[in-house]
Amino acid sequence: MALPMVERDPSLPARVTIYEVGPRDGLQNESGIVPVGAKVAFIEDLVAAGLPVVEATSFVHPKWVPQLADAGEVVARLPVAGSVPLPVLVPNERGLDRALEAGVRHIAIFASATETFAAKNLNSSVEGQFAMFEPVVRRALDAGVDVRAYVSMCFGDPWEGAVDPAQVVGVGRRLLDLGATQLSIGDTIGVGTAAHVARLVGDFADAGVPADRLAMHFHDTYGQALANALAALRCGITTFDASAGGLGGCPYAESATGNLATEDLVWMLTGLGIEHGVDLPALVRASVRMAEVLGRESPSAVVRALA
Repeated sequence: MALPMVERDPSLPARVTIYEVGPRDGLQNESGIVPVGAKVAFIEDLVAAGLPVVEATSFVHPKWVPQLADAGEVVARLPVAGSVPLPVLVPNERGLDRALEAGVRHIAIFASATETFAAKNLNSSVEGQFAMFEPVVRRALDAGVDVRAYVSMCFGDPWEGAVDPAQVVGVGRRLLDLGATQLSIGDTIGVGTAAHVARLVGDFADAGVPADRLAMHFHDTYGQALANALAALRCGITTFDASAGGLGGCPYAESATGNLATEDLVWMLTGLGIEHGVDLPALVRASVRMAEVLGRESPSAVVRALA
């Protein structure tokens, strides 16, 4: 299997952590229900390929995301307390109850930077979401469970248009103050550009949030995900969310297409001489197997080139 030529750029970080979201964010918008066994095998394949974190599922009400109605069955078949973190998304205290009962050691919460998306996705407001998250984070931390926080619509919102960076920073700071250990900055509809990424990371730094507390979550709607990832690398970001095979979208934002493909990110990082610990051929095989389950070709350019 072909691999990129390596030319190390010493101005960039030496190592990056890839936070794999394919099994949750990648599959959640699929209309055809993926069997539990296929989901578990996908997660196991991703771990075997060297992904250091694999987000497994979400304990969301099945009415809202039918694809993840089997979250309990999936988690029951996984080593959620093992050496490789297998986080689950929890929308509220009931979701946290289920996660704690299942022995999960890593959770994520999902916040919004905009009012319209907070209303549509959380049935709340930007201000109201913090009252909802506070007991979730507090109880999780008291139980020794790590908490990550996503912030969606950080670069643009399909209903509200451009999003003020100060608004994003304000939401992010409050989530960190609640006790989240890491903040994932989401370009939910893929409208971000490289200079916008640098501006937002710089604004977080000015607000006292260093790059090592941030992760970047890019969507490739307009083909900008890799360019934005490179811009974030140049700003010192060392954690990137990505989805194997480029799967994904958001069930509450129709313009949100696929996530940054993990294989495409790995190819770029390898070429830059940045360590990531992922076995690209094994990752491609995992994505091809899932594409076969879904009955369509992978959106990832690297998977299509190498498969």
